[in-house]
Amino acid sequence: MSGEVLRIGNASGFYGDRFDALRTMLTGGPLSVLTGDYLAELTMLILGRDRLKDPKRGYATTFLRQLEDGLGLAAERGVKIVTNAGGLNPAGLADAVRELADRVGVPVRVAHVEGDDLLAAGDRARWGDGVLTANAYLGGDGIAACLRAGADVVVTGRVTDAALVSGAAAAHFGWGPGDLDALAGAVVAGHVLECGTQATGGNYSFFGEHDVRRPGFPLAEIAADGTAVITKHPGTGGAVTTGTVTAQLLYETDGARYAGPDVTARLDTVRLHGAGPDRVRIDGVRGEAPPPALKAGLTRLGGWRNEVTFVLTGLDVEAKAALVRGQMAAAFEAAGIRPAEVRWTLARTDHADAAVQEEASALLRLVVRDPDETAVGRAVSGAAVELALGSYPGFHVTAPPGKGAPYGVFEAVAVDRAEAAHTAVLPDGTRHAVAPPAATRELVRLPDPEPPAPLDAGLPVRRAPLGAVCGARSGDKGGSANVGVWARTETAWRWLAHTLTVEKFRELLPETGELTIDRHLLPGLRSLNFVVEGLLGDGVAAQARFDPQAKAVGEWLRSRHLEIPEVLL
Repeated sequence: MSGEVLRIGNASGFYGDRFDALRTMLTGGPLSVLTGDYLAELTMLILGRDRLKDPKRGYATTFLRQLEDGLGLAAERGVKIVTNAGGLNPAGLADAVRELADRVGVPVRVAHVEGDDLLAAGDRARWGDGVLTANAYLGGDGIAACLRAGADVVVTGRVTDAALVSGAAAAHFGWGPGDLDALAGAVVAGHVLECGTQATGGNYSFFGEHDVRRPGFPLAEIAADGTAVITKHPGTGGAVTTGTVTAQLLYETDGARYAGPDVTARLDTVRLHGAGPDRVRIDGVRGEAPPPALKAGLTRLGGWRNEVTFVLTGLDVEAKAALVRGQMAAAFEAAGIRPAEVRWTLARTDHADAAVQEEASALLRLVVRDPDETAVGRAVSGAAVELALGSYPGFHVTAPPGKGAPYGVFEAVAVDRAEAAHTAVLPDGTRHAVAPPAATRELVRLPDPEPPAPLDAGLPVRRAPLGAVCGARSGDKGGSANVGVWARTETAWRWLAHTLTVEKFRELLPETGELTIDRHLLPGLRSLNFVVEGLLGDGVAAQARFDPQAKAVGEWLRSRHLEIPEVLL
């Protein structure tokens, strides 16, 4: 990569991320643009509830507090700020930024992007009863229009996470809709940056290889052709390696076609190269025309839930579990109120002859759901409390049972682009309508490439955890989960591609046994990506399972034992 580069940093991967990151990124080294990603499926639900309480809310208030001293720093250093912290009210946050700028005496030009809010567009009934938020995922063209008009701060609502980077790069380099390879390269770089320190060693399978106690936030040096180098400010913690970048590339993806509103990036064309300490070059990325429809996310209040976790200690764990389950069922019957959904799970965390009491204990978790709050409130917590002196020996729970709490449901749908009036509101108040792409392409799953040659048959094997030779990262995709697995060497990749089939995956993770699983091969990254449909029920807000965002499914998979050739160990 040669010539001029655009240095784009990230200062937030979610609403609640490290508060001082914005200041640290502005003072840690040179930047041209600083992005902040504050939105996720659960966040939209939270902001929707905020907006119900106060129509002037609906945006990430943390961002404003971070700007109180960060705005002056950005202005002094000539750094543009691009953020989706506007959430459900980007115009409101833009106004709040202007008020803040006046108060702290930092003159800045503020613009915002709107049109993603499908409820604001009119026909609320179309989305069904109880829909709290309905937002289309917009691309980077509105951001680019704001920056080209001279904005210093650009606030958006629900754009794709990577659009914060690709929009800024398109504005800087003058890319148009036809520059698909360059746009795809920036989208891939944006995907690496969007989750903050996950790209610099955070949540990394091989975390013991680096000091990740306080990893620095990532930045991308993007060139005019869309190639990029991922790095971080000097002296910050963590590490940028081909492994940390691979892990983030696999996070929350599905097939080799990574679709977005502006371009579909071909993940099977991505190539990573070490380019020096804490520097990884991304090149080779090819782009295709985007799909004709936009993805939209709907959130609604799904009902009410409650949970109680009973601690079962010592001997006869199964019998103790059966006793308390029977007692709770009898209590529901006696009260004449049984929740619509009653789910029990027993986690055998206990060890025989344990020297520590916690290690002698198993956890029996009861989760109940119902459209009626009364069915999961006192009817459940009262029944659990009343067992305190009349149930299994050693009875106690992890926390006092409480009232029922509302839970949310997330649904992804496709909408016509005409339903989202993508609009850039420029610093002077001019409203610029963003035209849809002239060319689109239906999103079709790519056929799997040929796997690498298998290892020689008959090699000596030893039973060991998969994680001894492979890394993994997992995450949520609505009600589904993805688990990306990568090999660290070409030899290990030849073994992994032939060993970790869908059938073996089901065997290692029995919880997925009845679910639909799609396996994708990405040889350029020496990776497999598994998409497990329905593992998360109605999405993270529904809290359907112990790990509601599937954050640790990859580590569960790595902990499972199988026969591994000794040459790899």
